[in-house]
Amino acid sequence: LVKAYAFALTFLFLATSPGTVQEVIEPRSGVRFAVKRGDLSLLGVGLRTRTLFKVKVYAIGLYVADGALSGPLARHKGSLGSPAFYKDLISGDFPKEVHLKFTRDIGRGAIQGAMLDTLAGADRDRIDTLVSYFPDIKAGQECVIRWAPEGTLETVMAGKSMPSIPDRDLAAAVFAVWLGEKPIQKDIKKGLVLRAAVLIR
Repeated sequence: LVKAYAFALTFLFLATSPGTVQEVIEPRSGVRFAVKRGDLSLLGVGLRTRTLFKVKVYAIGLYVADGALSGPLARHKGSLGSPAFYKDLISGDFPKEVHLKFTRDIGRGAIQGAMLDTLAGADRDRIDTLVSYFPDIKAGQECVIRWAPEGTLETVMAGKSMPSIPDRDLAAAVFAVWLGEKPIQKDIKKGLVLRAAVLIR
């Protein structure tokens, strides 16, 4: 199933070159993501699932500043799957953001507990602040987590902007949840960069 999903995503992204489409559809959920958001481009999408039964939780899209795709990330164009590429993608001080589009209702306790587990090791007070931004979530709601200048973490939950958190280490830890050496889900890590070969030339 994972291989079939990876193949479907690969086919999808190979068929979407810049300027030819306005949206990308995550294939298993049917959730749509715009390919452009201002001066950021969609680098890839994925689907978070849980349990043996692959219950769909949220579709995720990663957007990266066009200036980074033609600048600091361009040096990796011959090795887009390398640890160095992912390290620069996670920690590079340029605009990037993940969009989580929830496909089911999730209780506050479940999502906050999952965040505490995945962010263990970062500053606990600031983790607690970030975790507090996540209430009971309804299917169809969206959360945007954004890397702002100098690693300030900005969060928009269901259209409401939350207080920013100026902590570069925490910001890197958040993006590493999906893109790090031990991602929350391996197929998400691969899916979130599948347009890199098209966008980084």
